Amino acid sequence: MSQNLRNIAIIAHIDHGKTTLVDGLLKQSGVFRPGQKVDERVMDSNDLERERGITILSKNTSVTYGDTLINIVDTPGHADFAGEVERVLGMVDGCLLVVDAAEGPMAQTRFVVSKALAQGLTPILVINKIDRPDGRPDQVVDEVLELFLSLDAEDHQIDFPIVYASAKDQVASLSVDGPYESLQPLFETIVEHVPAPKGDPEAPLQLMVTSLDYDEYIGRLAIGRVRAGTMKADQTIAFGTPLDDTLKKNRVSGLFRYDGLGRAKVDSVSVGDIVVIAGLTGVEIGQTITDPENPNLLPPIQVDEPTLAMNFMTSDSPLSGRDGKLVTSRHLKERLERELERNVALRVIPTDSPDTFEVCGRGELHLSILLETMRREGYELSVSAPRVLFKESDEGLTEPIEELTVDLPEDSVGSVVERLGERKGEMLNMTGAGTGRVRLTYRIPMRGLIGFRSELLTLTRGYGIMSHLSDGYGPYKGEFRVRHRGSLVASDAGPATTYALFQLQDRGTFFIEPQTTVYCGMVVGEHCRPGDLEVNVCKKKQVTNMRSSNAEQTLRLEVPREMNLERALEYIAEDELVEITPNAIRIRKMHLDPHKRAKIRKEKKAQEQAAASS
Repeated sequence: MSQNLRNIAIIAHIDHGKTTLVDGLLKQSGVFRPGQKVDERVMDSNDLERERGITILSKNTSVTYGDTLINIVDTPGHADFAGEVERVLGMVDGCLLVVDAAEGPMAQTRFVVSKALAQGLTPILVINKIDRPDGRPDQVVDEVLELFLSLDAEDHQIDFPIVYASAKDQVASLSVDGPYESLQPLFETIVEHVPAPKGDPEAPLQLMVTSLDYDEYIGRLAIGRVRAGTMKADQTIAFGTPLDDTLKKNRVSGLFRYDGLGRAKVDSVSVGDIVVIAGLTGVEIGQTITDPENPNLLPPIQVDEPTLAMNFMTSDSPLSGRDGKLVTSRHLKERLERELERNVALRVIPTDSPDTFEVCGRGELHLSILLETMRREGYELSVSAPRVLFKESDEGLTEPIEELTVDLPEDSVGSVVERLGERKGEMLNMTGAGTGRVRLTYRIPMRGLIGFRSELLTLTRGYGIMSHLSDGYGPYKGEFRVRHRGSLVASDAGPATTYALFQLQDRGTFFIEPQTTVYCGMVVGEHCRPGDLEVNVCKKKQVTNMRSSNAEQTLRLEVPREMNLERALEYIAEDELVEITPNAIRIRKMHLDPHKRAKIRKEKKAQEQAAASS
């Protein structure tokens, strides 16, 4: 079987077309019936993936070309989901590196390529979007080659085959000039260049669990690739890691292979098969499934450590419990424990308070996707501002550093460079001057990126694009101020009135509309100056028996700033929280009592003065 089997992953930067390419491979391999209606980006089955246009969770599928079965793993392109990439690359022998014909290799391209090369995978370069009028395929090939050389690729990896394609039109060619008729050249390149799986089918069973799934009918499912040996559908197996004192034993109740977008039940599997196993109670990602009589365990999966943390806590808001049904610390604890089972890049640390958990992840997007998923499941909670995780070394305090790439209009370069300088960014490169758009490359502390995405959109009038990639840890860069304006904080509870908002709109930008229910301590807008300002947005117009000449005049309000979850997390200060419910995203002060906030400000100011005088 292994000689007629190929296992590949599709890796790329965000929006370079890898999921669309999988659509084409599925359609041209006959997975769908003639005339069957098929959604675009069929592999992005998660609601959040469809809304955002990105891949969050790795997906498995298979296609048949001739007499060869090709297992395909579609991976995320965003560095925040690096844990997904790292654990699934061990299941494959080769990869399709998809690169935009105009943009070329980007920040996340470097990340996914480095992980694939470290696994020893055989790469195939796919220059996608070849039909773009601004495409520059020859230069992009040279840039990819330079990237491989800079990452110390092996000789066989540098000598990669090149396929030119338009995933949207489902065509490919081995020559940049065509002909472009179908994806057959890509299928043939996969069969020819990706090695067949190697291993001894007679050896003791060895299978690494790289993913978990759940089926409401057959329960917990373990997903992995058979490294050695053979497994039958009803055999007894053992699972664990080299760190475990004892191995757990269990009986397999179901064995499946991927068949298109579904699963097909099989009696046995052997070396190279990517399989789904049912019936293993308590199995975890990173464990090895093996023969109980001759255990042969693999090292557990190594994943880069988290760099960002937030506090997840039960909500003590006056509006708590109105929207969500899952509001207690027990609900929160159980949900986070379930997430840990399948999200290997996440860490959950208990705190001194039973109602608060420190949750550590790979970035803002990584944690905000978890929060958005929980919100849609009916959870209600509050979260603190994101904070980076520092490390102590022999050279002193260090902090996570990111390599930032910004693509923006030429007339916005000055303001963006100034703001990145304030955030302790160091420019590494600037290209494209004189073409209308400029690409800036910076080395910047992760702290400097918190809240920068929304600021970039403001500075570039929505035309700025940014991506970033972990660049390890570096010396602590010192303090800097990210937010230059304070908050407008509600001083009274009740529904906001048009009259009050109209009277106060010269004080800043509001996040709420008339009739929005607010409470004391809720952040209702951004102050136009540094420092917070207490405002009464519930004030009503005084009623008298006199009519003025403009009594019937309509009050015109500025359009409020919409604060979704990601914008709210970027915006909040250290003394603020984001209150998350199934129907609302609110920003509030950590301490709702204004007297307590004033006391804390006074104590902090006294400490700063004492530190300055000493």
